[in-house]
Amino acid sequence: MRSDLDEIPEHCTVEVAMEILGGRWKLAILRKLLDRTHRFGELMRAMHGVTQRMLTRQLRELEADGLVTRTVYREVPPKVEYSLTEAGRSLEKIILLLDEWGEWYLDRARRPAHDQTGTSQG
Repeated sequence: MRSDLDEIPEHCTVEVAMEILGGRWKLAILRKLLDRTHRFGELMRAMHGVTQRMLTRQLRELEADGLVTRTVYREVPPKVEYSLTEAGRSLEKIILLLDEWGEWYLDRARRPAHDQTGTSQG
C-alpha cells in the first residue's frame, strides 16, 4: 500500500479509492482481468489508444497497490502474465456496475433529446 494514503483523513475513504483507481486506464485494465489472466500484448491490443509506456505505468501502480499480480516465466522470449489478486477481484461488483452504467449512459447520450425527457422540443 502507498505511504501517501496515510495522509488522507479516515473520513475521506472515497479519496482513497480515487487515489488507487484513478488513472485513465486502471478500471479498463481491471475489467479485462476480471475475465482471465492476460499477457501484456493482449492488454495492449484490448486497450485502444493506450501507449506501451502508459500501460506499463498503470500496471505497475496496480501491482504496487496489491490489485494485480505479475508473473514472469523464465523462457525465451520472456513471458509475463497479469492477473487479479484477491483485492483486485473484490472490485468485481463495482467494475461491472460501472460497465453497466457506461452502457446505459452511451445509450442515453445517443438518443435524441426529446426521447430522454419524454417530451418533444419544439
